[in-house]
Amino acid sequence: MKKEFLVVLFTVLFTIINIAAQQNSNPKVIVVTLDGLRWQELFSGADSKLIANNDYVHDSVSLKKQFWRENNKDRRAVLFPFLWNEVPSMGQIYGNRTFDNKVNLTNKIRFSYPGYNEILSGQADDVRITSNDKLNNPNKTMLEIVNSSSKFKGKVAAFGSWDVFPFIINEERSGVPVNAGFENANSDNLSDRELFLNELQSQIPSPWGSVRLDAFTHHYALEYMKKKNQN
Repeated sequence: MKKEFLVVLFTVLFTIINIAAQQNSNPKVIVVTLDGLRWQELFSGADSKLIANNDYVHDSVSLKKQFWRENNKDRRAVLFPFLWNEVPSMGQIYGNRTFDNKVNLTNKIRFSYPGYNEILSGQADDVRITSNDKLNNPNKTMLEIVNSSSKFKGKVAAFGSWDVFPFIINEERSGVPVNAGFENANSDNLSDRELFLNELQSQIPSPWGSVRLDAFTHHYALEYMKKKNQN
C-alpha cells in the first residue's frame, strides 16, 4: 500500500518555494527551498548584463547563445524549462514584482536561519533567532506539527545541504529525522544507492565547510521517497 509522507528538501543555491500535493487519498507533499536566486531571473530569464560580456563557454556554446532570447518569456523558459513548461499547468507561481505580485519576508534580519524559521513556522522571530548559530529552534515548524499527528507520525523527513537544518527543525524535540550537512543515510535497510552515496560523499569534497553539494541532498531525498512509496 502506498503511504502518505511529507519530505522537505533544502538546498542552498536559490530562493524559491514550491509546494506540490497530489489531490487523492494518499497525499504526498514535497517542499523545496532554494537559496539565492533573484526574482528577476525567475520571471524574466537571464540578465543581459551578466551574460553579454561573459567569455565562459560550455561545450562550445556561449552563455549568451545558450540562454539569451529577446522575449522575457522565452528567456525564462530556456533558463528554467521544467518550471515554465510544466509547473503552470499544475499550479500557480507567485512573486512577479513587475506586476506588483509580491511575496515578502516579514523578518528584519534577512539571512538564512531567520528566513527558514519564517518559512517553516509561518512567523518571524526577530527576538530569539538573530544568527545562523546552531541553536535549537524554539518555534514549532510545520514539519513538527504534521509529525505530531497520528496520521503522519513517522512519515515526515527533511534533507538539507546546510548542516544547520537539524537545529532549525529542532530534530531533537520534533522527532523529525533530518539528513543534512555531510550526514550519511542511516537506517536498517539501506538501499544500494544509499550505500553508494554514503561512500561517494566522503570521497568528493565540498567547496564549503558546512554545506555539502546539492546533488547528494537530492539523491538521498529521492531514495527516501522511493522506499516510503514502496512500503
